[in-house]
Amino acid sequence: MADTPQKILTFETFLDRYCDNFRYELADGELVDRSPTGPHETVSGKLATQIGIAIAAEKLPWFIPRTCLIRPFSDAATARLPDIVVLDETALVSEPLWEREPVISLGGSIKLVVEVVSTNWETDYARKVEEYALLGIPEYWIVDYRGLGGAVFIGKPKQPTVTVCELIDEEYVQQKFRLGQPIISPLLKTWQIRLDDILPR
Repeated sequence: MADTPQKILTFETFLDRYCDNFRYELADGELVDRSPTGPHETVSGKLATQIGIAIAAEKLPWFIPRTCLIRPFSDAATARLPDIVVLDETALVSEPLWEREPVISLGGSIKLVVEVVSTNWETDYARKVEEYALLGIPEYWIVDYRGLGGAVFIGKPKQPTVTVCELIDEEYVQQKFRLGQPIISPLLKTWQIRLDDILPR
């Protein structure tokens, strides 16, 4: 029996059918199931809480939406659903879709994106690094709390790692942090957290 090819979706069709379903992303017209596990949600939830506390403490006009799609390219059928995204509320007036849909298409609206690594780690370490840099997102974190990524990304021996990517001259400069090390965020300079603080108990 021959395999039936997956139907290619447009960005607009994806929004219409899946915008309220937080399991899916769209990559070049193909539906990507990103069903998270409980431990994955534990890590992203703890980290979102700590980032929210830091934003409030510094009295910044930023917030973490409950859900938010990122459209990195206006001419491609791709929509990312990050684990955490920090938006600049003062910039949302320029977003063409925000009033109708929780969709961000301008890098200037985003201060930080966090992806918590799952089994599809290749996308977080390669493709999303490129997409988020091209969109101009100033900071991108890859939280690999189980050390799943390839050795080329997290080193040998493989171990839990947070990679902080800072956008400098349109490219990400990456710094890695391991267990026991304070994570340095160029964006939240007074904030102090370690990977240990957000791991599942």
